[in-house]
Amino acid sequence: MSDKLKIAFLGLGVMGGPMAAHLARAGHEVTGWNRSTARGAAWLEKFTAEDLPAKLGATVVEAVADADVVLSCLGNDEDVASVVLSEDGVFAAMNPGTLFIDHTTISPAMAKRLAAEAETRGLLCLDAPVSGGQAGAENGKLAIMCGGSDEAMAAAEPVMQAYAARIVHIGPAGAGQGAKAVNQVCIAGLLAGLSEAVRLTQALGLEPDKVFEAISGGAAQSWQMDNRWQTMMAGEFDFGFAIDWMRKDLAIAMAEAGAHGLSLPVTELVDGYYAKVQQMGGSRQDTSALVRHLPKVGE
Repeated sequence: MSDKLKIAFLGLGVMGGPMAAHLARAGHEVTGWNRSTARGAAWLEKFTAEDLPAKLGATVVEAVADADVVLSCLGNDEDVASVVLSEDGVFAAMNPGTLFIDHTTISPAMAKRLAAEAETRGLLCLDAPVSGGQAGAENGKLAIMCGGSDEAMAAAEPVMQAYAARIVHIGPAGAGQGAKAVNQVCIAGLLAGLSEAVRLTQALGLEPDKVFEAISGGAAQSWQMDNRWQTMMAGEFDFGFAIDWMRKDLAIAMAEAGAHGLSLPVTELVDGYYAKVQQMGGSRQDTSALVRHLPKVGE
């Protein structure tokens, strides 16, 4: 592939929108597509203001026509199947030899289905879920875990470098999604502990900044602590990755565990806490809103 590519990016939400913009800033010709035309128009308006080589496809087929690389960042298994695998979908419109990179968090089974279908059509396919949240997407500092062939990985890595801080080839098709399930299990446990630590700090009447200064330099340190301690203390939960999506991801992790005879008791417990926060109206709040399931002392 040449240095300058014709790229189609499907899904221009809080993650996909900034990722697509980074590709345009890297000099690629980017055609975006989004199921919500309003969101697509907002993306285009924002990034054409920077004089970026970006445009919108009126349909998904128009967006992927003659693309060298097609990337997607959609919602769930059903969304990907509908957009990519339908008779008039993405794979049917792609030219043989084209690379497809899926950044959606989906089940490993769906990732394997995509890879198998891509192979029959002569396409390269990589499942490449990301971690790092909205800030990581906007800053071009995402961690990407990849599943697919060596050939697909070699073709995809130079493209993904436009918005990645770390890219790891985990293994064959579905392995990237398996690693993402592991990632979400880790985050759930961390946020559960951090939520209790926040409430304990408040109950003891300690100065939150002093506690953070003391413990964030030791074994308790984590990305979640560094980035969410102060905002959880302040009750601020608008950081892009919604609880609805986290519960979708945890459901995948728990289903995968069950299929292998494994239970995830902590994850199941935290998922129940998230369900409680959803019932409190927090469905679209950031995952750090988990702290809301624990009332402050005196409330």
